[in-house]
Amino acid sequence: MKNDNDNGTGTGVDSPLLNNFVDGVVDYKGRPVLRSKSGCWRSAYFIIGVEVAERIAYYGVSSNLITYLTGPLGQSTATAAENVNVWAGTASLLPLVGAFIADAFLGRYLTVILASLLYILALALLAFSTLIPSDCTNSIGASSCSPQLQVIVFFISLYLVAFAQGGHKPCVQAFGADQFDADDPEELKSKSSFFNWWYFGLVAGPTVGIIVLSYIQDNLSWGLGFGIPCVMMGFALIMFLFGTVTYRFGEKTQEKNAFARISHVFVTAARNRRVTSLEISAEEEASGIMHHQDSQQFSFLNKALVSRGGSNEDGTVCSTDEVEEAKAILRLIPIWISCLGYGIVFAQTSTFFTKQGATMDRSIGSTFEIPPATLQSFIGLSVIILIPIYDTILVPLTRAITNKPSGITMLQRIGTGIFISTISMGVAAIVETKRLKVAREYGLLDDPNAMVPMKIWWLLPQYLLAGAGDVFTMVGMQEFFYDQMPSDLKSIGLALYLCIMGIGSFLSSFIISIVDKTTGGNGQDGWISDNMNRGHVDYFYYLLAGISAVAFVMFIYASKYYVYNRERGM
Repeated sequence: MKNDNDNGTGTGVDSPLLNNFVDGVVDYKGRPVLRSKSGCWRSAYFIIGVEVAERIAYYGVSSNLITYLTGPLGQSTATAAENVNVWAGTASLLPLVGAFIADAFLGRYLTVILASLLYILALALLAFSTLIPSDCTNSIGASSCSPQLQVIVFFISLYLVAFAQGGHKPCVQAFGADQFDADDPEELKSKSSFFNWWYFGLVAGPTVGIIVLSYIQDNLSWGLGFGIPCVMMGFALIMFLFGTVTYRFGEKTQEKNAFARISHVFVTAARNRRVTSLEISAEEEASGIMHHQDSQQFSFLNKALVSRGGSNEDGTVCSTDEVEEAKAILRLIPIWISCLGYGIVFAQTSTFFTKQGATMDRSIGSTFEIPPATLQSFIGLSVIILIPIYDTILVPLTRAITNKPSGITMLQRIGTGIFISTISMGVAAIVETKRLKVAREYGLLDDPNAMVPMKIWWLLPQYLLAGAGDVFTMVGMQEFFYDQMPSDLKSIGLALYLCIMGIGSFLSSFIISIVDKTTGGNGQDGWISDNMNRGHVDYFYYLLAGISAVAFVMFIYASKYYVYNRERGM
């Protein structure tokens, strides 16, 4: 704490007990916390556990969603893919709302609890919607029938799930990272490792969940397949509450919140837009920031340092720290934009990859068929295998070469993943070309329900490459956007990372719509057709590979000029 003597005997002698208090945090009752009895992995295990359960619930809905839309709800492949992308995009944008509410008003802990309660309600309604009677079976042209009441309840429930995860996901991860003290060398190392094992946990759980829930949904009951995640979220909330006594909570201060501080910088800089460069230079020199590399970026914000009246009695002039906070936000924008190409590629794993698999030979033995969505679990399998290798082998090896604590920088890690994702799209295109060739050779082009005599395992390389890309890019983005944001905007930082996936899904939906309209029409099958054997999804994959390659070049350029906030990120 700021004054150790307040917690001691008043003798003025440092004691091990006093030195073990963690600065700037309190327990759930607002009391100072001991390092040895709070936070770190003892708290992180509870938080990782609740996130694993939440991800099982989320992917239990999303992984097989396109099958439900094209099956029981009777939508076309293109319409269903657009609906999945729009929903996934919305779900990935809503964390901005949840993070804002948490960082500005409720705090991360309370936001996680409220979001979990909404999650349970939404999943219960989703399961209930599958039980609503449908008259489609009695309708003429039942294959294209869309039961309206069922559709309305289903989509309301689906978007409630999106709202719930929007409050849950950024806050629970930021709250987990908050349990590690960045000012303690050992805890700082653990925090970097936390992001690796966090992603390991939230992939390992859903990997098993996707296999089990996809099988239940395809072969037993959609209601049961959606109901099980509801029960899991209930247990997850109980688990999260059990860990309360070990958690570290940020100490409340009288300082203006970060949103007000950063807004003040932009307003003041705009008000001082006519300030001369001579006045700015004089103020920079007085503030001691003249020779800092990051002070030369976005130098127009340095106008917020200048007082036109020569004094700051009314508090209108910003401090150096406030200006640098605002610059830190602006520096993230080019990196964020260049990562959108990865978000577009990421959206394909739960849509067209699944539709590809549905047309192929999925049999194991004479009686068992693999649900097509199950192959998404191989993304998780790739992550499960590679993260321990990355954390225990690759990091120490690269650390010995680069002398950096994390081996490679956060931006180098992200860039490697973007490059791998570009390769995965190229591989997916080659495999789809092969599948179409087999369908043509066996005369199956006009039979959309026929099984193409080509084993589903041909899709494994693209799934495994997608997983490898996740290990680098997803984990790298999580750590980067958390680490590089101001301390009281960490949830917003993680929401920005999640937004990349959301905007990527929207862009994917937009591209699908454009491709569907420009390549089809007049009774002709376009690249994206309900009959996968008549379409050309391979061309679509090549298009995405090109977009991803352009995004990679943009990322390299943006990274070259990025200035890290802390030395450890470099």
